[in-house]
Amino acid sequence: MSGARAGLEMAAVSNRSIVFVTGNAKKLEEVIQILGDKFPCKLVAKKIDLPEYQGEPDDISIQKCKEAATQIKGPVIVEDTCLCFNALGGLPGPYIKWFLDKIKPEGLHQMLAGFEDKSAYALCTFAFSTGNPDDPVLLFRGKTLGQIVSPRGPRDFGWDPCFQPDGYEETYAELPKEVKNRISHRYRALKEMSEYFIQNGTPKV
Repeated sequence: MSGARAGLEMAAVSNRSIVFVTGNAKKLEEVIQILGDKFPCKLVAKKIDLPEYQGEPDDISIQKCKEAATQIKGPVIVEDTCLCFNALGGLPGPYIKWFLDKIKPEGLHQMLAGFEDKSAYALCTFAFSTGNPDDPVLLFRGKTLGQIVSPRGPRDFGWDPCFQPDGYEETYAELPKEVKNRISHRYRALKEMSEYFIQNGTPKV
């Protein structure tokens, strides 16, 4: 992509909304709260059906973003979240949604019952497309290290009750929202994305 065309693409993006693919109102609320007033674009949530891709986190994010951009026909952001157990070589990873649906936070904790190593990390990837199929998908990643523990706290946000970030005695679910939003994997990825949009006028290719 030429610098001139990239500049036009980003200028167009900054002057209009970007579709954030999600049907989760709590997630949208958290994302907007983390981005704050400095983010130069307005996010508009839209729920669309995307295939359940398999593979490594980056590959999944890129494929999801390309398909979303094809459906939206414009600038789009998708998010992919992984919860990775070190004792299991990174699993459940990108398939955490299905594990959580079937076995709940208690089951996630019990998966490590036979292992001394309870360490894990939460990985969040935001993928952005200008909507032009010739432009590359940009990835912004954030990782938070922690431990898998017996679930504690409210059950209204996925696997938060069983993930205790390193350096804290509380699980994600127990932490005040403003504290979680300063340390979470989602915060780190959004910070990287926000800084990119604010500081870099054109996408890097």
